[in-house]
Amino acid sequence: MYTHYKIISNKILIHTTGRLCESTEELLKSDLFRELLKRCILELAEKESPLLGIFSVPGDKIGERQIEVLVNTLENLLKIEGKVVPNILPESAQFFRDIQLFSDFVEYFYNYWRGYERYVVCNSAGSDLDKRPYRTFNQTVGNLTHFVRSAYRDIEENITGSHPRIYRQVTAGAEFGTISLPVRIPYEGASYEILKPVSIIRQVLLNPPLILDPPMNKRTGSFVKIDTNPLDAVDIETSEWLCYPAKVGELLVNVYFHEKYYELGFSLCNLFELADDEDLKRKPDAVYLYGVPGDALDGLAQYPTVFHDDEKNGIFVAACPGRDEFGYFGYLKKMMLTLHNAIMIKSGRLPFHGSLVKITMRNNAEATVLMIGDTGAGKSETLEAYRAIGGEVISNITIIADDMGSLRIDDDGSIIGYGTETGAFLRLDDLKPGYAFGQIDRSIIMNASQVNARVIIPVCSYDNIMKGCPVDYILYANNYDEIDEDHPVIERFDNHVSAFNTFREGTVMSKGTTTSTGLVHSYFANIFGAPQYRELHDPLALKFFEAFFAQNIFVGQIRTRLGIRGWEMQGPEEAAKELLRIISSEKR
Repeated sequence: MYTHYKIISNKILIHTTGRLCESTEELLKSDLFRELLKRCILELAEKESPLLGIFSVPGDKIGERQIEVLVNTLENLLKIEGKVVPNILPESAQFFRDIQLFSDFVEYFYNYWRGYERYVVCNSAGSDLDKRPYRTFNQTVGNLTHFVRSAYRDIEENITGSHPRIYRQVTAGAEFGTISLPVRIPYEGASYEILKPVSIIRQVLLNPPLILDPPMNKRTGSFVKIDTNPLDAVDIETSEWLCYPAKVGELLVNVYFHEKYYELGFSLCNLFELADDEDLKRKPDAVYLYGVPGDALDGLAQYPTVFHDDEKNGIFVAACPGRDEFGYFGYLKKMMLTLHNAIMIKSGRLPFHGSLVKITMRNNAEATVLMIGDTGAGKSETLEAYRAIGGEVISNITIIADDMGSLRIDDDGSIIGYGTETGAFLRLDDLKPGYAFGQIDRSIIMNASQVNARVIIPVCSYDNIMKGCPVDYILYANNYDEIDEDHPVIERFDNHVSAFNTFREGTVMSKGTTTSTGLVHSYFANIFGAPQYRELHDPLALKFFEAFFAQNIFVGQIRTRLGIRGWEMQGPEEAAKELLRIISSEKR
């Protein structure tokens, strides 16, 4: 059994093969405790903080001896009242000259620890930690939380000689825990040998709400299809990586992420279903290395966010650098969906960038609605508006796809829709006030104080996204047109050619979720796979639009006005109201 830790920027990574600690005494004797105490004191010294007045020497004179005395004092305070400690440890008297200052120092140190993002990785190699995950998480993450909180409270109470009247049960241990182990993945080809030693995540524990602050808050550039396998250009230290095997629709995508981006890699658990043991017995449809150190990917294409179709070995491969500029969750999520879309196109299914929901009205009207549009067009916001305003007319909403999915033409000509994600990655600014707080007990919030602040929340089950639903409405999300007599909220196309051209043009008013601004165009509002396979996608899309009209599906555009200043809330609401009115009037 072993436990070791690593501190990377604002992250504390704790790796263990079993338990972490069994008592508060053991916690304070740990190397991690002393390392953090030294870092905390150094930070206070750099700020010339008055909190260091607890020492009998100036802040710049605090050395190993003074820290050793402080640790011994804190160990005694776990069990003994402060007024007694100097009798046992005379050197500790310096800390009790000002009781309030000493208490404030302990409070600061406690918050200093909590200011880090904390991760516990339980390595199940050679053991059965993954077979009893609840017990494993209790013995690691649970115990850590209990002992950190207990040590803090016992020390504070023994310093002040009083009990608090209000207890706040904040997350004092780890924010994420995982159980991982080596799994023999049936890769083919020498290029994939470097992946085999990387441990595969089998269970994840998180303590939401989580507020994370990754280094970047928007995405730029594009995902470039290249002719060479990026795995041949990289060399990784496998102990620094973990693999999240994600079920992206019906596909299996093994996402390998570097420890620098643990906060982003672990956040996948709120967005994609974690593959089960049976899934891991087959070769994945794609692999993605996120956070490749150095400049190994530079020069492979115009942008170093690249993917490759390894037709020889029947697998897609993607890679993204580990520099701060790529430290945004969109690089992780959107590349995975690019791989999904490329595979769908090659298999004859039409991928879409949009939301797909089944709405059941109280008058028994029912419709499955696909809203297609680029990032910031109002897809997710209109979906939330259904919930906000539809209480009196809607009996149920089933989410099939929140962002990406695919369409299939059934044997009888009907159009069947599928999803990819069990969660949603939403802009906080565009949600109804209070919505995110209503979901906060499950949320992962990113870059909360910046433009394009985001929240990741689970929204549906994997069974729902994979069931397959016949589609009744296909709408292009137009976020830039004002409403007037010639431009109604919802406008139906009368032929497949004009519909095809509007969807193909992909016009949207950019909302700042990427580095683009103003009115922009993207091929089928989907830069994720479709443009890279345009020669296959164009005839495939035309075939599907002909099928839409042959099936008398309502194909049109819905004007959300999300890109027009002042209409960010009301626009999607009015669009949702009009759609619900149409569904109710066309009782199906």
